[in-house]
Amino acid sequence: MKFCSKCGTQLEDNVTFCSNCGFQLDSSVSVSNDPFDHTAEFDAKDISDNKVIAMLPYLMGLIGVIVAALLAKGESAYVSFHIRQALKLHIVTMLLGIVASVLAITFIVPIVAAICMLVVLVLQIIAFFQVCGGKAKEPAIIKNLKFLK
Repeated sequence: MKFCSKCGTQLEDNVTFCSNCGFQLDSSVSVSNDPFDHTAEFDAKDISDNKVIAMLPYLMGLIGVIVAALLAKGESAYVSFHIRQALKLHIVTMLLGIVASVLAITFIVPIVAAICMLVVLVLQIIAFFQVCGGKAKEPAIIKNLKFLK
């Protein structure tokens, strides 16, 4: 099985066009089993040169996003990818905080929101260690959110 590199649809090995989006699959087919692993899309030199900058959004929060954006200046696709993933995690955390504060009158919602925030924190830690390994994978759960694609 192979996956379309444009939309991630799982395809048969013998097709030349994606059945979902119509993308031509000549040389842009990802043979990976994980359609959310984008490591092969980035140059190895870009990854090695900008790995430390790509760690900043996960380590320093929104300030890290700003610092990484300023340091990379849009020149590194690898850093830009990780900035987008970190922004997804931070936005989900903020939305959970808003829901928890608005519905604080109930007892269960803030507890569930706190548990969800802990899950997001674990996802940030996992994403950080993936950057340490030179990977570009979309974080679990968050990868299904289509904003900031």
